[in-house]
Amino acid sequence: MAKYLLLKHYRGAPEAVNDVPIEQWTPEEFEAHMQYMRDFMKRLEGSGEFVDADALAPKGEWVRYDGPGRPPVTDGPFAETKDLIAGWMIIDVDSHERAVELAGELSAAPGAGGRPIHEWLELRPFLADEAPAVTE
Repeated sequence: MAKYLLLKHYRGAPEAVNDVPIEQWTPEEFEAHMQYMRDFMKRLEGSGEFVDADALAPKGEWVRYDGPGRPPVTDGPFAETKDLIAGWMIIDVDSHERAVELAGELSAAPGAGGRPIHEWLELRPFLADEAPAVTE
């Protein structure tokens, strides 16, 4: 089994097919989207492929160590980038092909008008699953 991180972006990814911003969805459209996500996770829990997931608030800041005895330095509220992570899911699957299959399915979550978003998701393997073995 290999773990993969699925990242959902607020922006910064290629444009989705149904690219209506979430803040313009009706409450019913938002609830349908969330129900799709809950159903998807429950199915993966049943197959043993679900590890964890959560949504993130759009607020945040960068924090950096600034030396002994000095307080951390912050910058924000956002990084100087177009990418903002909306949420994430960790899956543990038998193959890269299965990870791609699940990411494609998650991409079809409904959005405005109940139509699938077809959003781009970032799929990243965990380093521990990809790191080369070191031998002496």
